[in-house]
Amino acid sequence: MLLAAAGYAAWRLLYRSNVTAFAEGPAYLYIRSGTGFAAVLDSLKKHQLLQEPASFAWVAEQQEYPAHVKGGRYRLDPNLGNLDLVKMLAEGRQDTVEFELKPFHYLDRLPRQVSRQLETDSFKLQLLLGNNTDLRARYQLDTCTIRTMFIPGRYRLLWNTGAEAFLDTVAATHRRFWSSERRGRADSLKMTPVQVSVLASIVQRETAQATDKPLIAAVYLNRLRNGQPLQADPTLLWPLHGLGTRKRVLNVDKKVDSPYNTYRHKGLPPGPITTPLPSSLNAVLRPAHNKNLFFCARPDGSGFSDFAETYAEHKRNARRYQHRLDSLGVKR
Repeated sequence: MLLAAAGYAAWRLLYRSNVTAFAEGPAYLYIRSGTGFAAVLDSLKKHQLLQEPASFAWVAEQQEYPAHVKGGRYRLDPNLGNLDLVKMLAEGRQDTVEFELKPFHYLDRLPRQVSRQLETDSFKLQLLLGNNTDLRARYQLDTCTIRTMFIPGRYRLLWNTGAEAFLDTVAATHRRFWSSERRGRADSLKMTPVQVSVLASIVQRETAQATDKPLIAAVYLNRLRNGQPLQADPTLLWPLHGLGTRKRVLNVDKKVDSPYNTYRHKGLPPGPITTPLPSSLNAVLRPAHNKNLFFCARPDGSGFSDFAETYAEHKRNARRYQHRLDSLGVKR
C-alpha cells in the first residue's frame, strides 16, 4: 500500500498535467535571453500558468534546469507534466512566431516594427542596417538599396531571433522570390532586381488597386525607354518625410533638392521609397502593353487612375482631379 501511494505521488509529481488550461487556447511562456530561473518561475506564477508552481520548481531543481535556462517563446499545452515541461524548456524546444513584415517607407521604422513582434535587439539591427561595408559584403546592397531585400509578408521565426539571423532570413526569402523566371523577366526589361524593386516601390505608392498596378508600371517603363523623367509625385514626398501623411503634392515640392526628385533627375531614384509588395513587383515584371505616358487619380475617390497618351489629355484629367481636391478643402 505504501509503495502504491509512493508510486502515485511520484507519478503525480512528474507526469500529471500541471499547466493551467485556458478557454481561449494554449498559453505561452516568454523567456528573454539571459533570464535566470528565478525570473522564469516568477513569470509562471505571475501569469498563473501552473497549477502547482512549487512542484514544478522542485522537479526543475532536480533536473538541474536552473543552470540551463534558454530564452524563447514556449507553448504550454495543458497536458504537460512537470518533467516534460522542464525537458522542453531545458532543450529550448520553443514555438515559432508568425512575424508580419509590413511595408515601411523609412529604414529607421524597421527596428521598431521588428521589436514589437520579436525579442530581436532593435539597436543592433539599426547598427547593421547602417553599416555600408557589412551590407555590401553580406548582401551586395547598401543603405540606399537594402530596403529592396525586404519583401512584405508573413515569416515564421523564433521569437528570440537575433538581428543577424533576422536579416539572413529576410535575405533567404528574397532569394526564393527572385526565381530564374523572375530574373529572366527583369533581364527582358533590361533591369536588375534592385531596379525592379525601386520602380515597384513607386508603383505601390501610386495605387493600392491591383488592376491599375501593371498600367502604372507601363507608364513609367514607357517614360524610361523614351528618356523622359518619371515625374513621380511620391518621390517628391519621400525626402520630405511626407509619405503616409501628405495627400497633395504642391508645385513647391517639385523643387526639393534630392536625388529622389524624379522631376529634376531622369531615371530611377537611388533606392526604393517603400518596400514593395509581391503584387507591385510582379506588376513591373508583367506590365501592361500600351503607349500611355501619363496617369492621374480619378476624381471619384475610387483609388483608380485615368491614363493618357498625350499631355493635353492628361491636363484635362489632372484638372478634374485638382478641382475635386479643392472642393474637399485638401491643401496638403
